[in-house]
Amino acid sequence: MEYGSIEREIRIDATPEVVYEVVSRPEHLKEWWPDEAELEPVPGATGIISFGDRGTPEAHVVPVTVVEADPPRLFSFRWVYDRGEAATTDNSLLVTFELVPSGGGTLLRLTEAGFREKGWEAAVLEEQYRDHVTGWDHFLPRLVTYVARLVSAP
Repeated sequence: MEYGSIEREIRIDATPEVVYEVVSRPEHLKEWWPDEAELEPVPGATGIISFGDRGTPEAHVVPVTVVEADPPRLFSFRWVYDRGEAATTDNSLLVTFELVPSGGGTLLRLTEAGFREKGWEAAVLEEQYRDHVTGWDHFLPRLVTYVARLVSAP
């Protein structure tokens, strides 16, 4: 297996403008992906996302750096790098949400890249890659469900 990048495409019954907000704004992110999100959706902004209760040792808090914010077309960020470091191509993973109008909805193309560049040993690379595949396969359907609730709300 390559372990180079993860790519997914999903169709969402909402405009790219709505989907962009859902993949870039903390108040929407935490409804389908992390338990908490603190970031400004502007290039260069840094923040965190966390999984689990931040007051417990089991919590997983991850720094993020916004790379591109081009509404309603593209949103990307780097994550999975050590706190206190600046995100680079060698120490982080790059997640890109590309939004393409499709009929009355949006085709979302997710790419997560940079696994090999992290320099992990083979076993860690394989474990991290599989963990992220499992994660996106779990969370992307939640995004679709959340957007459906959002656009049907009065």
